[in-house]
Amino acid sequence: MNGETNMVQSQISEIPIFPPGDLWSEEPPVESYRHLKQLLLLLACLERFWKNRQDFFVAANMSVYYSTRQRKSEEMRGPDFFVVLNTERRERKSWVIWEEEGKYPNFIIEVLSDSTANTDRGLKKQLYQDVWRTPDYFWFDPYSLEFQGFHLMNGEYQAIQPNDQGWLWSEQLQLYLGIVEEKLRFFTSEGELVLTPEEEADTERARAQEAIAQVDAERQRSALLRQKLQELGINPDEIA
Repeated sequence: MNGETNMVQSQISEIPIFPPGDLWSEEPPVESYRHLKQLLLLLACLERFWKNRQDFFVAANMSVYYSTRQRKSEEMRGPDFFVVLNTERRERKSWVIWEEEGKYPNFIIEVLSDSTANTDRGLKKQLYQDVWRTPDYFWFDPYSLEFQGFHLMNGEYQAIQPNDQGWLWSEQLQLYLGIVEEKLRFFTSEGELVLTPEEEADTERARAQEAIAQVDAERQRSALLRQKLQELGINPDEIA
């Protein structure tokens, strides 16, 4: 009897104990206001551009838990900006791999700082390549404007070659990334800048104002033509 009891206890001890799935993100505050603005810019642009899609999750400065044990120093990382594809678009406290069908980020950007640059270029790059198998990895320094991107090929990151504008292509997002006014921005495959909601509103207002100006110009030309005809003794209303 004791033997059977010991065997059952042994089997129970081998069953993994999963921590709760609704873990809060434990990421520290971003390094500077410039870092914060960059992350908010990336978030705003992508969420606006994909506003009609419901098959992705995008986050900034959020913890990713990727082990059934909460060893925070080894088994939890917080990419500055990441995107997971083919998942439900909804709010989360953190990204918990075992609660998300084993999905890891498809796309990551690290915003470099003096305290994190070496880790982002080394330890994290190795982790994203060998463990997470994240297909697209980029880093950007908002002060020095250092910018690099990598795509996973045959299990190893290969540097992405820039196009003529110096932009780097993301296979996962099907978008370019490039620097504009010292900020990292997204561009479409046709080369159009992915706008923030505010920029889109400004663009729509500018188009509306231009349309109004064109209507006013047409009215002025019509009035001038009518006046000229009347000076020539021609009744404009009688012209078919």
